[in-house]
Amino acid sequence: TLDYVTRPSTRGAVCVAGFTSSKNEILELRLPLKLFADENKGLCAERDFKVVHGGFTDAPVRCLRHIPGTRCVVTNDGLSSDLQVWDLGGDDSDVIRRTGSVDGSRGVSEGGSRIAARLSSQPQVLHGAESAGVRLTQLTSGQTVYTLETDSADPLSSLHFVSDAVFLAGCSNGKVYIADTRTSAAPQLSPPPPSSGESVLWWTDASAGPSCLDPSSCRIVRLSSCGQTVISDLRNPGGAVSRAQLDVQTRRCNADDVRVSWAPALDDCIAVSGFSGAVQIYSSSVWTTELQEAQPLFEHRGHAVSSQSDDGVPVFVTSHVWHPERPRTLLSAASDGSVHVWDWVDQSAAGC
Repeated sequence: TLDYVTRPSTRGAVCVAGFTSSKNEILELRLPLKLFADENKGLCAERDFKVVHGGFTDAPVRCLRHIPGTRCVVTNDGLSSDLQVWDLGGDDSDVIRRTGSVDGSRGVSEGGSRIAARLSSQPQVLHGAESAGVRLTQLTSGQTVYTLETDSADPLSSLHFVSDAVFLAGCSNGKVYIADTRTSAAPQLSPPPPSSGESVLWWTDASAGPSCLDPSSCRIVRLSSCGQTVISDLRNPGGAVSRAQLDVQTRRCNADDVRVSWAPALDDCIAVSGFSGAVQIYSSSVWTTELQEAQPLFEHRGHAVSSQSDDGVPVFVTSHVWHPERPRTLLSAASDGSVHVWDWVDQSAAGC
């Protein structure tokens, strides 16, 4: 798993974590300087990631989030709903150290807790394994400042802030809760989209930022394990603005396997990973309310092509994240331990 880390003194970094049968590792990697060379990229010597901080963990890391405005990351091991807090270190040390923990709820879904964070005056983390256990916790004091009030304990597949106070809790069964941390009012509930079977899993993302002050401009995307995608907005999250059947290699998935995400700086573009060794980019600009087949604008197959695996086990992309400032740049990680940063080009010019 991985997450982008903003570093004021540099052009950014990525925090990655993984586990094998012999060790569990967490690293902060500086992005290759070649990525930022405006001219003569071919002459830039630094083409690889550089390790700037690192450490080892006692347990696997299945979910990782950087806390904006800090040098902290929060992780979950998938074995319980508790969180681990890490200090990424500074210029005087190259070691990532565990500095604390955050208690979770008693109910634990497959894959453990989901985590979300946004910039705030006091560092806070939104976390939970099930809808009934979602809470907002201050990292410094451990105090719970908000709890999602719901009687349903649906396993979560994602948590996302869409503004400073409003967040979205996406459930594996397709339900979506929309809640405001400033009020104790009951959350808004969107029922799951129609699906072809009871065993279908769903993953969710929401566009975020200043535009979401207008609910009509904040969009929700739900992706099923069958490749069906449904887009709605906050004014009517139960309705469908558009639908599509994506060209993915459907397989038996777990809640941790798949990721779908809106591009932060491109209209109507989403990235999808976890079904295979590729990351796919789609444009939803031409989708309608009628279900239709959709082809990707671009596929990054670098992980599968460059895999060094000799045991015949196929490589799957385990995580991806958009670069927050470079519209067409993404970072991705795969099951073989590889981490890539790459740009994509819309050769069809179909809406991005």
